[in-house]
Amino acid sequence: MTHQELWAAYKTVNPEAGEDYEPWAYGADPDTLAELTRTGIKTATASSGPLYALEGEPLPEAGEYSVVLNSRDEAVCVTHTTRVYTVPFDQVSAEHACREGEGDRSLAYWRKVHEDFFRAELEEAGLEFSPSMPVVCEEFEMVYPLDLD
Repeated sequence: MTHQELWAAYKTVNPEAGEDYEPWAYGADPDTLAELTRTGIKTATASSGPLYALEGEPLPEAGEYSVVLNSRDEAVCVTHTTRVYTVPFDQVSAEHACREGEGDRSLAYWRKVHEDFFRAELEEAGLEFSPSMPVVCEEFEMVYPLDLD
């Protein structure tokens, strides 16, 4: 199913949603993370603050909708952003790490995989990772699943 088709289906149950949404896939392991989102286990994500500035992209905002895609650009689910905040990498909380739903959901696991991911992503952009770099933390709720079974 395309993101347009899933959005149209969602709008039949929530016509007030409007026309604005962002289709996107997770940068690391999009299939696993999309499935964790679809099943409601993953209710948060984090991204590199320096890349928003470098690319001139606006930060996500509470109230926005997204269509999460898998690695084949197939629509998996619709999410609604409930909170966005920026903190230094080394101040991301254990609660946020747990909400991300990955691995054992611990802060130690979150820091290891996110430091590795951010280092590679920043290096590709000609930037360096720092424990004090800003991380954009986004919390969301999955509002419309696509039954893949």
